[in-house]
Amino acid sequence: MRRPQPIAPSPGQESVWDYPRPPMVEQVPERITIRLGGDVVADTWDAVRVLETSHPPVYYLPIADFIDGALSNASGSSFCEFKGSARYLDVRGGGLVAAGAAWNYPDPSPGFEVLSTRVAVYAGPMDECTVGDEVVVPQPGGFYGGWVTSSVVGPFKGVPGSMGW
Repeated sequence: MRRPQPIAPSPGQESVWDYPRPPMVEQVPERITIRLGGDVVADTWDAVRVLETSHPPVYYLPIADFIDGALSNASGSSFCEFKGSARYLDVRGGGLVAAGAAWNYPDPSPGFEVLSTRVAVYAGPMDECTVGDEVVVPQPGGFYGGWVTSSVVGPFKGVPGSMGW
């Protein structure tokens, strides 16, 4: 399949087509919040994001910055050729349960050790996820967990026809 035509970023934006492969991890300077069932289930100034070609950033928050009881083990697992084996977690808040809506890498591959005590969350099942003051949009397609903000341009992996990108 042919690589799509990247959208040219405006000043202050990043193109996901400039992100590396293999991916890289970087600290996030903004406050990150996650709401479910009307409750703030996570709030942190200590997130990192994973940047990978064609994907909007995936944000990983410290497990310790989720409210007590917000995370519990779920069924399922997956494997990333770069980060290693992931486990899935349910997210609870405000009387709701978002089954399998989060994941982490308890024993990540070399170079991704910082992810061992952090969790990523699919934005779609949540009431709201924010980066700074901006509410994110879930990465298209439902399989990948990137968060789209106005600071990134695509096209993004996950849209129809992007499987071979």
